[in-house]
Amino acid sequence: MSLSKDRLEKIEEFEKSIGYSFNDKALIDVAFTHSSFTNEARVKTKSNERLEFLGDTVLDMVVSEYLFKSYKEKPEGWLTRTRSRIVCTDSFAKASEKFDLTKYLRFGMGEKKQGGKLKKHVKADTFEAMCAAIYLDSSYERLFQFLRDNYREEVLEIINDDSMFLDYKTRLQEYYNTHSKKNLSYELIKEEGPEHDKTFTMEVRLGNRPLAQGCGKNKKTAEQMAAKAACELIDND
Repeated sequence: MSLSKDRLEKIEEFEKSIGYSFNDKALIDVAFTHSSFTNEARVKTKSNERLEFLGDTVLDMVVSEYLFKSYKEKPEGWLTRTRSRIVCTDSFAKASEKFDLTKYLRFGMGEKKQGGKLKKHVKADTFEAMCAAIYLDSSYERLFQFLRDNYREEVLEIINDDSMFLDYKTRLQEYYNTHSKKNLSYELIKEEGPEHDKTFTMEVRLGNRPLAQGCGKNKKTAEQMAAKAACELIDND
């Protein structure tokens, strides 16, 4: 199906912003089509969900190769932890914001009214889909170059911030592995705020005994903060 004049102009605007022109405009059109749009569309059209799947896999490979070649003295554990900090919803959402990707995303009316373009996971998914579109339209090497040229500084900031690599959950688990036979668990206590800007409170428990609570913009961060608070209680005991 051919693109409308308005849609084509929107895509060309995006292409200018990233310095890449798609040979197959339909690819980036699909990358910028949310599933809510396809659910409400009168004519059959594709959403970006399959491209998200591919983009996630390709980005994992790009980051793995970059870390492997750039940090030759680092052990496997460091490479794995570092990759997990880069290949995640938070960093992909920020990467999406650099070019305001959700500005070009087609939504269904319901999702649009609910502030879909502001949701972190939607931003991250759109970034993954966009990267998959570049990969399919050109090559792995071209995508690698695009990411290196546009996101190298952001990646280095993540890598060089040692505080981001303090895995309090692992530290807490290792402590109780030697001090207790009971299992650690994390429970959601509450979530507050609008859909696009929620704050989560998680509680870490040893068996049925609450240890500490922590807050964050996503559940994983809140779990780390809860584990951190529990570690501090142990250190101060």
